Order: sequence, then C-alpha cells, then structure tokens
Amino acid sequence: MIIVLKPEATKKEIKHVEDKIRQLGLKPMLSVGKERTIIGVIGEEDKARIQPFEAFPGVESVMPIQKPYKFVSREFKKENSVIKLGPGVEIGGEKVVVMAGPCTVENRERLLRIAGVVKKSGAKVLRGGAFKPRTSPYSFQGLKDKGMKFLFEAKKAIGLPIVTELMDPRDLPLFLKYADIIQIGARNMQNFELLKEVGKTKKPVLLKRGMASTIKDFLLSAEYVISEGNHNCILCERGIRTFEDSTRFTLDISAVPVIKKLSHLPVVIDPSHCSGIWEYVAPLAKAAVAVGADGLLIEVHDDPEQALCDGPQALKPGKFDRLMTELRQIAKAVGRAI
Repeated sequence: MIIVLKPEATKKEIKHVEDKIRQLGLKPMLSVGKERTIIGVIGEEDKARIQPFEAFPGVESVMPIQKPYKFVSREFKKENSVIKLGPGVEIGGEKVVVMAGPCTVENRERLLRIAGVVKKSGAKVLRGGAFKPRTSPYSFQGLKDKGMKFLFEAKKAIGLPIVTELMDPRDLPLFLKYADIIQIGARNMQNFELLKEVGKTKKPVLLKRGMASTIKDFLLSAEYVISEGNHNCILCERGIRTFEDSTRFTLDISAVPVIKKLSHLPVVIDPSHCSGIWEYVAPLAKAAVAVGADGLLIEVHDDPEQALCDGPQALKPGKFDRLMTELRQIAKAVGRAI
C-alpha cells in the first residue's frame, strides 16, 4: 500500500508512521516527490490493513496498490523518474540520451578511439562490455578486470560516463569502483539474487528485458532492484524472441508507451541487439525516439569485419554520425532533444 502524507507533515509524524510500519514486520520506503511525499509499505499488505494509518497525524490518505509490482508503478510515483549521471546527463528528462560504443572492449587504443568518435557525434554515455555473456563457452568472454580499467581510462580521457554489464555479484566491487551504470543483461533479468545485490547499492542500473519475458515479468524484475532501496533503475527493451527469423529478435516498440503508462521509470531501446544487422539499426533507432524512448544503446565499431563480438550489428563511425543528425530532427519533432 501507499501512505500519502500531508504537505505539512513533520519529520516526527513521518517517523511515527515509519516506526509503526516496522512494528508490523513490514518495511517503509519514503519517497519525496515534487507534488507529494509518500511512504510505500513493503511486505504482506494484509498486515498493514489492520492498522488504521488514516488516523495517524500527518497522513492524508491510504491507497492500496493493485498491481504485483509496487514501487515501479505509476500508482507509487506519478511523475517520471529522472536518473542523474553527472553534469548535463540525465536519463528520463527532456533529452534523449544516446549510449554508444563497441559491443566488447578489445584493446585500450581502439576503445579510446571509438570513445572519442561517439562523443564527437553527440553520444553522452560510452558503452562497452568487459565481461561478456556468450552462448558458446568457446566465444570471446571479454577482457574482464583489464577491460574495466580500460573503460575507466577512457572515461577520464574522453569525459563520458560508462555503462557496462555485470554478470556475477562477486565482481560488484569492481563495478562500484569503475562503472557509472551497471547493466544487467537480458539473460540475467530474472537472476533475482544479482538484482538484490545491485539493489543494495545506489549505482544506476540498466536492466534489459529478457528475450522471453512479458512486460509484467520485466517490471517485477525492476521491483527487485527498487525494493532493496535503489531507485536508480533504467529499463531497456532489446527485442523478444518470436517466430520471426529475419532479425535476431523482434523489437517490441509498443513496450515504450505501455511501460510509460504502467511505470515511472525511464525506458531506453537497444536497436543493435534486437536486429543483429547494422542496416536495421538506424530505422529502429528513429522509431524508438519517435515513440517516446528516453535513450538508445547503439553499438559502434571502426572495423566491424575484425570485431571480436557482434560485428554485423555495429555501425561504422560515419554512419553513426549521420544517424545522430537524423535523430536530432526526429527528437525536435516530438518535443525532445539529443
């Protein structure tokens, strides 16, 4: 349930409500919004219903949440969540944030070169994998610790925050040290213990939708992150598995408006992984901006033929630069900017 507080509620009154929630064996979660301050109650809702919170000083009203996901829902928070990464970089605000870079970190020189290229074209975040989940155990698995250090070096040299994928909670300290956004990949969307661990941090999390997951499943996974106290969660639609085999996955473009109706969390789209083919990346990216996505995750490589991972879906720098110019026009048409 949600306990809505009066605008004039004092700290003492708020603490009194929180203490009572804890006495019931439940967990309070305070959320201070622009329009109102609320307390979300985590746990068995039946326990909370026996307590007449409406009678408490400072309480305006009590609202049950009907959906299985509580804290990611619009019922919990009406206004859009905005995830701040640093000066001038916010995901979920007016600007559409483009995150670009190679699928995997191959070496220091190439990463620095690509980072400079994508920043010049207008990308605000550098993407790159140091730990790579691969279908085959014989495929390149990433540079791991060394790759993380290369990403951090690129961040310092080029000035872009970085997003990179975490696969194992034992590596979390490394990500807390070097990454600006922790990516949870599609295959780990329902790795609930991993979600709990990143939920215990304050580090922004980019959660990718599983290839066979419903939107309800997706939002419940985000609930794991937020219920642990980390409200900095970004949702990423990257295509779902259907009977269609013309592309690697089928981009569920409708997921953007559907999620935005159900949830306050920002939504980005990965047109590279859903298509698997570079020539489809640009039209899908344009559609994403037009439909209201808050960001894009795009793979860029200066020599896709030699790429160690996912070369066929990577855009060359020139094509990425042209795409950014076209995306600015579309963003302007829908009242956004890039």
